[in-house]
Amino acid sequence: MKSLLKNLGMILIIIGAVVLIACFATGNVNSNNILGTSLVLIIVGLVAHIVLNKRIAE
Repeated sequence: MKSLLKNLGMILIIIGAVVLIACFATGNVNSNNILGTSLVLIIVGLVAHIVLNKRIAE
């Protein structure tokens, strides 16, 4: 369970990046909802990665 929590931030960042790549591949880069969702996933993943790794390391 700790390994899943430790990697949760990176998983969210990868999901956000996959959404961006899928939007680019399909040519749907003008949809602000999809681009905003991927931005939120990447930012939340980055914050979660920092916070969770500090808490688990202690």
